[in-house]
Amino acid sequence: MALSDLLYPDNPKRKQELIQLHQELLDCMSTNFHATNELVGVLNQHLGCTITPIEMRESSTVKENCETILQVMSEIQHQVQKIDSNMKEKLEPVLYQKLYDIKEPELEKIAIAQRVFSIIFGEATSTAAMVAIKLLSSNHLTLSVSKLIGLLAQIGASVLGGVSITIIGLGLEMILHAILGAMERSQLLTAVRSYEKHLAEFKEASEKYQQAIHEVTSLVRQQVQ
Repeated sequence: MALSDLLYPDNPKRKQELIQLHQELLDCMSTNFHATNELVGVLNQHLGCTITPIEMRESSTVKENCETILQVMSEIQHQVQKIDSNMKEKLEPVLYQKLYDIKEPELEKIAIAQRVFSIIFGEATSTAAMVAIKLLSSNHLTLSVSKLIGLLAQIGASVLGGVSITIIGLGLEMILHAILGAMERSQLLTAVRSYEKHLAEFKEASEKYQQAIHEVTSLVRQQVQ
């Protein structure tokens, strides 16, 4: 047993908590990568985008993986804004406003969007129009993306950011060294509590993000069956 564990009896328990929290963070990030790639696939297939799918790299740090997913989320936002600009440019103001009117029937919105895509691509499927409408009018997706972007930036900039994804396999002391750096062991509890706060917010935002994407991708699957 390390001397610090004799001085601070709770340390072994805190260390184990820290490892468990780190693994939960990685599992959550992995699911976000998968969900993001699902949305990328839909955008590429149905809206003519060319966004490159992403991969969670075990040889990289948490911060580097955060930056990877942030980059593709930014590209998704750019593509949605591009769709919106096309709609605004090619539709009469009254029709454009209908796209964002919550009282307007969704089938009518899809018909309007399909008309614009037919102009852009020469032809357009109802699936492409439906995806566009879901992306434009889904406050759920817009808000969840914005929330997750903010939290990913916070995590990347925090004490967690410099920890390697593969650190789990390197042993307890290596994990603590990577996470705590030069901090005193007496600050372990503070580190655990900080980790818990980040993780709780991140998991909640991730669940909403994944649910919002699932709403779009499940409708696409139903449409093409």
